[in-house]
Amino acid sequence: MPEATAYAARLDRDVVEAAGEESAAFLQGQLSQDVLGMADGTSAWSWVLSPQGKIDALVRVTRLSSQGWVLDTDRGWGEALVARLNRFKLRTKITIEARDWDVVAVRGSAEIATAAPVVRADPAWPGVEGVDLIGEGLPLPAGMREAGAAEIEAERIRLGMPRMGKELDERTIPGETGLVARTASFTKGCYTGQELVARVDSRGGNVPRRLARLVPAAQVAEGTALVSGASGAPAATVTSVAEQPGGGWVALGYLKRGVDPEGSLSSEGGGIAVAVEGLVG
Repeated sequence: MPEATAYAARLDRDVVEAAGEESAAFLQGQLSQDVLGMADGTSAWSWVLSPQGKIDALVRVTRLSSQGWVLDTDRGWGEALVARLNRFKLRTKITIEARDWDVVAVRGSAEIATAAPVVRADPAWPGVEGVDLIGEGLPLPAGMREAGAAEIEAERIRLGMPRMGKELDERTIPGETGLVARTASFTKGCYTGQELVARVDSRGGNVPRRLARLVPAAQVAEGTALVSGASGAPAATVTSVAEQPGGGWVALGYLKRGVDPEGSLSSEGGGIAVAVEGLVG
């Protein structure tokens, strides 16, 4: 898909609103991102972690004010996010509630006028130009091409954006994703799950597996085991795969430690060649 092509699409996202006079301090202690350092109207990606440092959710946090915040995450994970944050708030003066709001992606242009009240969220991801609109009952912008779900999924995979339930679950640690530099602050102070993030970073990011972009020569199924072309040893597992609008396939998967991040693999038993395009990050 040409980068200059403007389009709009509905994103498969859940939305959570947090508000209250102690909301900034609470989120600072629960998110890996430095939310106190954010300016009003800006967005950033962040982890919400368990005390053991495993991933509870990957969220985009948009700061409306010091007392108003919008968090969006992958569809199906909003309720779990609300429950996780509420479990830690104790007597903090903050309300955390799921909202039945839409998330509309606009790509190729950020100059979009809308009559509905919206939150304008920065995609904040390399290779993404545009804006995401968050609000209730949002229509797609008039006059723009509408991209379908398959095209959006292919774009997500091409950009190396992990998804909850695909690349991320309660067993995943941030260091495996290659996205710590983009999602966590090492200067903000303590937050839930910080210890494991800091320990992995201090050891040079040495983890048993790393997320990578893959280019299969033909369609492979999610969950397909990949082996090294040279030795036939287990090398990776496919987590997401999609056909690109212009043809060909793109995938994400976790490479085992020691596997060449620019090497060639093949599907176990199937013989489909899979090129490793490089690590995510």
